Amino acid sequence: MPFDYKKEFKDFYLPPTKPYIVHIPKMQFVAVRGKGNPNEEDGEYKSALAVQYAIEYTIKMSKKGEYRITGYQDFVVPPLEGFWWQEENGAPIPGFDYTDKSSFNWISVIRLPDFVTQKDLEWAKKSVEEKKGLDCSRAELFTFEEGDCVQIMHIGSYDDEPATIKLMDEYALVNGWQLDFSEKRLHHEIYLSDPRKTPPEKLRTVIRHPVKNL
Repeated sequence: MPFDYKKEFKDFYLPPTKPYIVHIPKMQFVAVRGKGNPNEEDGEYKSALAVQYAIEYTIKMSKKGEYRITGYQDFVVPPLEGFWWQEENGAPIPGFDYTDKSSFNWISVIRLPDFVTQKDLEWAKKSVEEKKGLDCSRAELFTFEEGDCVQIMHIGSYDDEPATIKLMDEYALVNGWQLDFSEKRLHHEIYLSDPRKTPPEKLRTVIRHPVKNL
């Protein structure tokens, strides 16, 4: 059976609707960085997703081609994720102004199996460019160890996240943790629902915030 990250690591991908503390180990992703409103139909974000999914599926389906990835094991493509922030004078600011999505900065990511190397990624990028005509120059192999976080499952519209975020941040503080945002530790979301097919009130989004001991 293909390896399914959501099933094997439920603590990371299927949290309850109540906040709790979780330690996230090192993982690697195919990533594209950008800025702007993610809802724009012809925007930078939608272009990034097309590139990421094309690369991810090219790696998954390499089992049927001539290129061989050392240590390959079939897998279910993991869910889309994103790190988000807004800036003031070039530095990340706490919180979000959801009325100004054009100022969102983001790193869009999809998890890659540990057996994928830089060489494998470069092969996949070249293959996608040749077969699909997509510009993959901005796609990168992104490795990140997130560490201690407060996490929750948010049910509902993305614009309704502030109330859920307030719950998780208050939980962290009451239980001896403080928020630890920085240029390298960011607001993190994992998208378990397809917004094209799911009503806003039923969207499921994992939200993580970095924390450290008080």
